[in-house]
Amino acid sequence: MSSLTQSMGTSTATSVTVKGQNLCEDLIGKKSFAEMLYLLVTNRLPTAGQAAALEACLVALMEHGWTPTSMISRLAIDSVPDQVQLAIAAGLLTVGPVFAGTMEGCAAILHEGLQQGITDGEEAARYCDQVVADFAARKELVPGFGHRVHKPVDPRTPAILNAAEAAGVAGRAVTLLKALSAAVDRARGKPITLNATGAIAAVLLDIGIPLKAMRGIAVVSRAGGLLGHIVEEEKQPTAREIWRLTRENIPYAEPDHE
Repeated sequence: MSSLTQSMGTSTATSVTVKGQNLCEDLIGKKSFAEMLYLLVTNRLPTAGQAAALEACLVALMEHGWTPTSMISRLAIDSVPDQVQLAIAAGLLTVGPVFAGTMEGCAAILHEGLQQGITDGEEAARYCDQVVADFAARKELVPGFGHRVHKPVDPRTPAILNAAEAAGVAGRAVTLLKALSAAVDRARGKPITLNATGAIAAVLLDIGIPLKAMRGIAVVSRAGGLLGHIVEEEKQPTAREIWRLTRENIPYAEPDHE
């Protein structure tokens, strides 16, 4: 029990220790939210470059406007106005392979290539072409590619990759991601959007975030955006209008009865 407790944090009458760091003396007022998150996920404090890259990823994911995620949170807070945590949780349940969470699948592809020692050159092209062919055979999209709105370039992608480059942490995963993007374009015969989650997948790998934590990073970030929607919903209500438009514009057929 003691080792399980100490793996995260411990408290005494006069102090709190988190991952070996004194919360009051070493962390509060001295480390950022991104640095603290990195510490909890990787068991070590980040370098300045790693912290800057993680911060960029968190900012990029936080708010996407009118999506099912934000609409669900707005509808939930309208139904239970005194339960902010419920409304945030309701929206976060949609973070997955369609909205916000596809970095996990893209990171798995990149991680597998890196484990094989593949980064760039002809070997990377062959590996990425095979990945794309495998997804095409299953009639699935390669995670991290394509976007409903941003075509042919997701404006967030170069911003994220530039932030990683500026921080000095863009490495082998980013290089392999570019090879994967080229392979997707070759297969489709035209430029296909490398979206923000694809860029984030590579950057998070390069700064040492574990695969299992990838979608969790999206959840942590998106929670902040949903809180903003909930606060705005109180001042500028939209949930009842969404409900009205649904009732008036979406026909429902009566079930057949024998």
